[in-house]
Amino acid sequence: MSEQDDKPQSEAVPSPPTEEASSARVPEDKNTAGRPKFTGKNAIELKDVKKSFDGKEFVLNGIDLQIPRGQITVIIGYSGTGKSVLLKHILGLVTPTSGSIKVQGQELTEMTEAQRTQLRQGYGMLFQYSALFDDMTALENVMFPLKEHRRGQMKKSEMQEVAKARLKDAGLDPKHFNKLPSEMSGGMRKRVGLARALALDPEILIYDEPTTGLDPVLTEMVDNLIVSTHNARKGSTSVVVSHDLYAAFRIADHVAMLDSGRVLLYGTPEDFLNSEIDLVKRFVAKGVRKELTPKEGEEPLRSTE
Repeated sequence: MSEQDDKPQSEAVPSPPTEEASSARVPEDKNTAGRPKFTGKNAIELKDVKKSFDGKEFVLNGIDLQIPRGQITVIIGYSGTGKSVLLKHILGLVTPTSGSIKVQGQELTEMTEAQRTQLRQGYGMLFQYSALFDDMTALENVMFPLKEHRRGQMKKSEMQEVAKARLKDAGLDPKHFNKLPSEMSGGMRKRVGLARALALDPEILIYDEPTTGLDPVLTEMVDNLIVSTHNARKGSTSVVVSHDLYAAFRIADHVAMLDSGRVLLYGTPEDFLNSEIDLVKRFVAKGVRKELTPKEGEEPLRSTE
């Protein structure tokens, strides 16, 4: 099945999870083991973060960024501005040359590798091309994080129950649960990738270039899916790394634009539209200034909480 099989009507935005689906979660004591309940204002805080791989040039050159808890923040910028490296720092995969990185109030730079691994269980990650295991069905792909991190804590039947609920939350029809990735359309694979990201009930959802290579219909479907998923999981924080400025402005509560390893501008989409910074104005002039306000009678797409 090709991505051309993704018809608009088959990729409609899923309704918020039903009470039945949402109730199938990892048991609280198993799900939050090692994860202190965080109630602070910012889910992620970076202060004067610098990174040099060769000791000469800095890929990140003093990043100051606060990502509010419970909102959608989109990180944008040209290729080579440091988006991917910044994402790796947030995930704890790369250690900064200097600076502070706090996630859920915990200082990443002071953690052991075991502590960082534990912390990452509070993340959900939707990769650029979904990154599904080719030899696993949709259901098996979603069960994979549970088998890795909850082995001995959950029965297989419990894992299956959670995986099915997450697939339903992501809007995948049950008739596709036992299909391999090669048997699914591009939109279906995105939904399975999102369901897998939700498997451990993460507090922070990260999307790495989620619409790269997708046609306009699938791009809009993924944007809507990000927002509906975020709105259905109260208190969750969503971080989207994207090159799609129009999509960023549609879904974001806040946008951070990187340039030369620094945050050039951080603010609301409206702040970007009204900015006098030359580079930002050029971005807007090249097609970002589209109709961002809803039509009469429509609700705005991005979260307003």
